[in-house]
Amino acid sequence: MEPRERLLAAMDGEEPDHVPCALSFYHLDLRHLPLPRRYRKDQGDIQFIQFPLSPEEKRLRRLAQPYEGDTRLGTSAQATTYARWGYRPASRHPNPLATVRSLEELQAFPFPDLGQPYAPERLTHQVEALHARGLAAGGNLPHLGGELFEAAWRLRGLENFLLDLIERPDWVDFLLDRLADLACRNAEALARAGVDVLALDDDVGMPGTMVFSPTLWRRFFKPRLDRIIRSARAIKPDLRILYHSDGFYEPIVGDLMEIGVQAIHPLQPEYMDAERIRRKFGTRLALWGAVGRQTTFSFGSPEDIRREVKYRLQSLGRAGLILGPAYDVDEPDIPWQNIVAFLEAVREYG
Repeated sequence: MEPRERLLAAMDGEEPDHVPCALSFYHLDLRHLPLPRRYRKDQGDIQFIQFPLSPEEKRLRRLAQPYEGDTRLGTSAQATTYARWGYRPASRHPNPLATVRSLEELQAFPFPDLGQPYAPERLTHQVEALHARGLAAGGNLPHLGGELFEAAWRLRGLENFLLDLIERPDWVDFLLDRLADLACRNAEALARAGVDVLALDDDVGMPGTMVFSPTLWRRFFKPRLDRIIRSARAIKPDLRILYHSDGFYEPIVGDLMEIGVQAIHPLQPEYMDAERIRRKFGTRLALWGAVGRQTTFSFGSPEDIRREVKYRLQSLGRAGLILGPAYDVDEPDIPWQNIVAFLEAVREYG
């Protein structure tokens, strides 16, 4: 099987000839790591394409480049996104909608025009290039940290938005509808480009619990997430859907499956019991990630990585599994030897 076939089989709950792997659920740039040449292209069985930058975004990216090392701002790509939305994490008043006093004032907010990709043909070219290499193509939506919850709280402020969920549901409905409209248009663009996997993400989990109740998630977020998925699948019916959230979100896993999610990521071992989820849902739900605790890739040895890969294969089975790090591997403290150990272990044992 080619890598693309292997990954799609796993997403469908089947057992491919080898267990596929992925280093992330988004476009990953590992040029800062001195990876041996043979591993520079072997970053797993799927790679994620990038939305082309508009001229305005290119100018913002150039302005942000000198501050790349400023951890308050994040990468230049993050700083560009923040600037488009008016979100200023390093300032005393970071949230552009924190001080609104009425629904009308909220409605007057000038949302950035991110609803159509610049030069959409470039999306198609990226997909075709990955398919020509036998790789699956994944796509993420442009957003402010997450499609719905994370974007909303960065605009309103976390405390404000959590209160809105209880006290001002009409404000929440308006804000989430606008964000969902944006997400639908971009999801449709990725579907037209021919991506194999649409990755949706929102960190609704935290250590041991969800940020808000599953009841509130079902009221405000589930129907809009459903709309995003339906809009993309109306164009590409065989589009596979991956959902990401850090932390604990086990109470809504069944709901995610109901609206068409086929795989969840990253199953952080401290907070999500991957074996219990496998027993409950079987291979109908693909598990993507699960390898390593928060410090494993940073401070563990290559042998620790190999041992963890073997354990996950034994405990979760080979069907419906895409092995990947449970935490980001693009941080500067990740030794390249551990990334190599992960890739080699999946190829050897999977």
